Amino acid sequence: MHELFMCLGFLLAAYSVIANDVIQTLGTFLSSNARVAWWKLWAYAGTILTVILVYGWHKNGGDVSYGRLIGDAADGFDFSNPRYPHPNPMVWWYVLPPAVLLCVTRLGIPVSTTFMILTFFAPGNLGPMLIKSVSGYAVAFITAIIGYLFIAKSIEKHFLDHPLDRSLKSKRWWTLAQWSATGFLWSQWLIQDFANIYAYLPRKLGLPELVLSLVALLVLLAYIFYQRGGAIQKIVLSKRNTTDIRSATIIDLLFGLILLFFKEVSSIPMSTTWVFIGLLAGREYALTMRIDRKVTGKIHRMISFDLGKVSLGLVVSVALVFILKFLQG
Repeated sequence: MHELFMCLGFLLAAYSVIANDVIQTLGTFLSSNARVAWWKLWAYAGTILTVILVYGWHKNGGDVSYGRLIGDAADGFDFSNPRYPHPNPMVWWYVLPPAVLLCVTRLGIPVSTTFMILTFFAPGNLGPMLIKSVSGYAVAFITAIIGYLFIAKSIEKHFLDHPLDRSLKSKRWWTLAQWSATGFLWSQWLIQDFANIYAYLPRKLGLPELVLSLVALLVLLAYIFYQRGGAIQKIVLSKRNTTDIRSATIIDLLFGLILLFFKEVSSIPMSTTWVFIGLLAGREYALTMRIDRKVTGKIHRMISFDLGKVSLGLVVSVALVFILKFLQG
């Protein structure tokens, strides 16, 4: 039963994390490449996933979480005393968090998979994760405001007034730029969120476990691409001009750089959902200030609504974890 619950937990966590979080990194990629066959987009993202997973496994001696489940590299990746211990035996209630997360995801609420899953394994680590996640929102929000205040009129307004279809050569260049930016962002997101997926498997994987888990991830990713996103995709589509491949490129590049920054700061897991929502909120606010002040009230309501949704997701995540812990006894 230990192996059964371990595999079931991994599959549920993998699908829940991909369905809920992957749109943060690939939402603009999907929306701006709506005419490209889904399997081509999947092949590109799947190749990057494979490279990042195998490289991390090889470099870190069997740990695919890049130290997030084990601890900082300075600790020497002590598999005997990980930051998030792997339960032995794995019992049925460990499967509940991703199962609940899967249900909540279907409602379109951006619940943090980091808080929902990892807190269940080590409730004592909630504080550092929360501090880093809220800091991520603040850094992303401020970075987006500063960046877009400079480029709103000169670049983003030009994108709005001049659709890309007018220049085929320019469109090819921007397509290459966006695919490159998306690849960079996707790699940084995977390094952050592999911990959420692989929390259910042993901290040190052998080659068979690595291969089987990789196949499962690629199949689940193919299903998400076939569906062209999900409910969380509505957050992306509600923002101005996110379907323009040029705007999507800038969003992806900024998001990737912020995740890279926090990856270098520490190996403590964080909620990428908070970073993503903060980036979009800062962008919308800056565009409003520079391009169209008439919709300031509407933008304030939109930002408050999105922040309210992720805050509700945080409360729901933590509450469900402690309820499940209470029922567990």
